[in-house]
Amino acid sequence: MTKSTRTTRAQRYNPASDEYHKEDFPFYWLAMVNGRYSRAMEKTLKKVNLDVPRWRILIILKDEGPSSISAIATHAIAKLPTVTKTVYRMKADGLVDTCVRSDDGRVTDVSITEAGLATIRNIHDTTEELFRQSFKGLTPVQLTRLNKLLETIYHNLPEH
Repeated sequence: MTKSTRTTRAQRYNPASDEYHKEDFPFYWLAMVNGRYSRAMEKTLKKVNLDVPRWRILIILKDEGPSSISAIATHAIAKLPTVTKTVYRMKADGLVDTCVRSDDGRVTDVSITEAGLATIRNIHDTTEELFRQSFKGLTPVQLTRLNKLLETIYHNLPEH
């Protein structure tokens, strides 16, 4: 294989190249996977009367513990006003609780309630098959490598 052939192949992922092919562009596949996953999750979560934003917030709180609304927005990759509205709807539903941070009255912390934890258990029963099917044929080593590659790309991208 010549250096020219390697260079041409390497440029197939670059939309600015004449050699570009969308199927070689990693962000094409990331968008396709994310779109299909989002549609499948919406359909699956609808069975338990939940949506993706509420699911994300519950999972974040389960993993992170009590968190500020801005921290939730960062982890959920969502806009602060959207997360704020969703959190207060979830509070009205008894899934989360909020309190103003004692050392900084500008910060509202959110914590998961027992009803929120019960909802997560119910969600797990509903989503388990989707996750199992999504990663079928991949070994734990491959999944670890995939996560590391995605993490590297994430850190390579500008923050804003």
